[in-house]
Amino acid sequence: MKIKRHGALISLMAAGALALTACGSDQNTPQGGGNTGAAAPTGTAQVDCGGKKNLVAEGSTAQKGAMDVFSQEYQAACSGQQLAYTASGSGAGVKQFTAKVSDIGGSDSPLKEGKEADDAAARCGGNPAWNLPLVFGPVAVAYKLDGADSVTLTPDVIAKIFSGQIKTWDDAAITTANGGKALPAKPIIVISRAEESGTTDNFQQYLAAAAPSSWTKGAGKKFVGGVGQGAQGSSGMADSLAAADGTIGYVEWSFAQDKKLSMAKIDSGAGAVELTAESAAAAIKEAKTKGSGNDLVLDLKALYASKAAGSYPLMLATYEIVCSKGYDADTAKAVKAFLTVAATSAQSKLGDAGYVPLPQEFQDKLLTAIKAIA
Repeated sequence: MKIKRHGALISLMAAGALALTACGSDQNTPQGGGNTGAAAPTGTAQVDCGGKKNLVAEGSTAQKGAMDVFSQEYQAACSGQQLAYTASGSGAGVKQFTAKVSDIGGSDSPLKEGKEADDAAARCGGNPAWNLPLVFGPVAVAYKLDGADSVTLTPDVIAKIFSGQIKTWDDAAITTANGGKALPAKPIIVISRAEESGTTDNFQQYLAAAAPSSWTKGAGKKFVGGVGQGAQGSSGMADSLAAADGTIGYVEWSFAQDKKLSMAKIDSGAGAVELTAESAAAAIKEAKTKGSGNDLVLDLKALYASKAAGSYPLMLATYEIVCSKGYDADTAKAVKAFLTVAATSAQSKLGDAGYVPLPQEFQDKLLTAIKAIA
């Protein structure tokens, strides 16, 4: 895994712009292993190791880097136990979870009410499956355009590009968004995810909330823009964007950085906002959970539609889909141990991998839900 250093992110969190997990050094990593409970350092939760030795998880490619971090921390905390993660996409993650192939599903959008949620409940022995948001990360509107050192786009312009209404980089609407500066007269090549993807779902939900008059195609895990070409997975998206001049697509920040892709600034009405650690953290403050209880589905509409200055609105939260009840005792114990590590000590390592650590309020809610898994 390629690791990126984001000093600004670490400094931001240390300064308290968000109340984050207080576990930032190697001394604060849980120690212990086997079937004994790992010691809980200040600011984390007690990790009760044991149960199933080899957990299996599958799904979102967006959280692959975070899951690598979580798995390493889990092995350090619980000697002899491990989790294997397959980054196959959110759609596959839900399907493999409901088919009992995996113990945990990873999805960038929560289970849909109806068949998807019903199938997950059936897999859990008739008990509800819970959506637990463990990973936050911004989504870049990435592009490759020789001759352009900077690009600013409004939500309406982005919506029109991804629905085929704007076809060239020198379109008048793009020129206006860039303060009257015309970009090169080249065709726009839209790249989208080929498979079902929670990133696609979040991106289309963002367009529907931020540009409702320009994006009327709806949302969902399949790209519905009807334009461009598809690429498999987040790494495939990044590779395709880097391969040809004139491309544009949506991809998680860490993948865009790995490929050194250019990233558009977004002007939602209060000025152009560059994707940075600070602008991403500012946006997360607007994310709220729906309803009550331990199924922690987020309501991101307010965040997506925000016009706040300095806030980067295109954020993604990845859920770990788990059974509230219905695991065998060994699996339940191991799942709870892994999630506890992931929600606490491992969060301090996420900044280096291109993600935004959990706000304290989300950590507290997550730990309550994790403890309730039976």
